[in-house]
Amino acid sequence: MAGNSYYYRKLHSLLGIIPVGMFLIFHLVSNYSAFEKGHAGFIEQVEFINSLPFVLALEIFGIYLPLLYHGVYGLYMAYTSRNNVNNYGYFRNVMFMLQRVTGVITLLFVVWHVFETRVQVALGIVSHDELGVRMHEIATQPWAFALYIIGIVAAVFHFSNGIWSFLVSWGITVGPRAQKVSGYICMIFFVVLSVIGILAITAFTGAEFQDTSVLNQ
Repeated sequence: MAGNSYYYRKLHSLLGIIPVGMFLIFHLVSNYSAFEKGHAGFIEQVEFINSLPFVLALEIFGIYLPLLYHGVYGLYMAYTSRNNVNNYGYFRNVMFMLQRVTGVITLLFVVWHVFETRVQVALGIVSHDELGVRMHEIATQPWAFALYIIGIVAAVFHFSNGIWSFLVSWGITVGPRAQKVSGYICMIFFVVLSVIGILAITAFTGAEFQDTSVLNQ
């Protein structure tokens, strides 16, 4: 693996932005419809996604396989990489450490979230129209709600800080000034997307998500 580690890392970095990171943005913004438009708006988004052509192939090759590679190789990197105190200051080394920690948290969170939602649909336990109810059941459990907040913030931080690293490693931001500016932009992006994700999961605690009957009213 050592001889090809450069290419493995490049692929890991690229997949973290496209398509995994792009899907994270889409997923959080789509779920935000639960906060903005309620249960009916959320189901409308679910139906739109499932109406897309070749949706299963898109999920497998556009989400799950890239995510699997990014997650597994990310774990390898998390346990083999070391802080670089010679080339980077204290702040960047802390961010590097947080990148590894949030990567592990995000992977565990995603596996749990997929099992509780997409897998349940695939097994026929939950229908697409009942996903809002399923999320309500999860979000109204204090321990699960807390884990969702942690998972959302960890995922968004990992992606936002990963954008900064991507820009550096791919030679897009060259020099301290460009890297400093991109750092500010990435942190603003982190805050905004975190708020969107938190509002979305908070919306599922609403009483209208208790059952699907509101969709017929």
